[in-house]
Amino acid sequence: MAQFELTMPKMGESVAEATIIKWTKNEGDFIKIDETVLEIATDKVDSEIPSPFEGKLVKKLFNENDVVQVGSVVAIISSDSAAEVETVAPAIITPKQSEEVASVTTVNQSVSPKVVNSDRFYSPLVKSIAKEEGISMVELDSIKGTGQDGRVTKADILAYLPNRNNVISQSATQDVKKDNLSVPVAEKNTSSNNQAKSTIGVPDHTVLVQRPAVSVNGGDEIIEMDRMRKIIADNMVMSKHVSPHVTSFVEADVTNIVQWRDRIKKDFEKREGEKITFTPLFIECVAKAIKDFPMINVSVDQTGSKIIKRKNINIGMATALPTGNLIVSVIKNADQKNLIGITKDVNDLATRARANKLNPDEIQGGTFTLTNVGGFGNVMGTPIILQPQVAILAVGTIKKKPAVIETPQGDVIGIRHFMFLSLSYDHRVVDGSLGGSFLRKVADYMEQWDITRNS
Repeated sequence: MAQFELTMPKMGESVAEATIIKWTKNEGDFIKIDETVLEIATDKVDSEIPSPFEGKLVKKLFNENDVVQVGSVVAIISSDSAAEVETVAPAIITPKQSEEVASVTTVNQSVSPKVVNSDRFYSPLVKSIAKEEGISMVELDSIKGTGQDGRVTKADILAYLPNRNNVISQSATQDVKKDNLSVPVAEKNTSSNNQAKSTIGVPDHTVLVQRPAVSVNGGDEIIEMDRMRKIIADNMVMSKHVSPHVTSFVEADVTNIVQWRDRIKKDFEKREGEKITFTPLFIECVAKAIKDFPMINVSVDQTGSKIIKRKNINIGMATALPTGNLIVSVIKNADQKNLIGITKDVNDLATRARANKLNPDEIQGGTFTLTNVGGFGNVMGTPIILQPQVAILAVGTIKKKPAVIETPQGDVIGIRHFMFLSLSYDHRVVDGSLGGSFLRKVADYMEQWDITRNS
């Protein structure tokens, strides 16, 4: 009888751990090839782990809600057929997982989960972030954790970082009062080299914001946020703390795009087997504008003093999920793809996003994001930047309006299609001139769309 280890698969370079949401099989159950054994969740996406071979589930090494490191053994499965060992590796790769999924190997002895002898458990990812940010173990112990048994998760430490200087400043202020000294807080912080990293644009005297008390009245309903909503909330608050947001607006005449799409959409679907929406057209225009203004396609490093100019143009596309949450999938190297390629990517990613079948690698690596608020009937919006990007574009609903049309015979009044574009950008590195010029260029590409072009 052969025994096999079912491991937590690798799900992208930045994903180091996952939480077990649900075991779909119990100990003693027989498992078929490619049958789901457990469901997991990362801070990126939810997924399922299938079995790469047939056999009996002998031992579950972790419980539901446990946080498990990538590569860790999560279960032992036994099989009467030793011949299945040679075919196990290819079977683990499924559409719901990354192509980088780790292979399953044979074991000759039972395996138990790794035990860390510490008063408080910290995952390698959390420890790595703490090390990069210069957070000592004493300071790490002070962070409130929302994970199981009070564990500090990646979301906890990332949410802590923007307010870190505030907490340290508050502590320093208390020390000053105790010692009855008139030393400014900023001086006291800089006197302790190991206490905190100085970040450009983050004032030392920022007041720690307290959440207001909320009363609950009779008939009110209390709804617990789901995991994704908590992550979105933390990321949005973090983004507003990190980046000073500025939003610019333009109104674009998109009549050419509307008429062109109306003319070719039936033939396009018949030929390519894909419906063509406005989103691929907008993405093509954005990619062109980014090539004209590459300083929109940047990030600011953690010190706040260096700009990282991105080589690739990877455009994120926000998709509304049935739960009401949003997820951003990424079209990699959008500038190198033709409209057919972009359309296929858009439709595929949107469909799998709504079905919760995206791979972690497909929702990371974005350098610029597009969100369509017009899909909800809104004319414009002021979106929040998806860190560490520095800009996000919102497109509104398309409306018919009377407009003055210049002709060789003189001006006439006609019906045109208009749409508002809203660009939110990080004012640390994108000023009004760059942000406004880039936004105008996107609108220009939309207005100058070649209505005679082939798809």
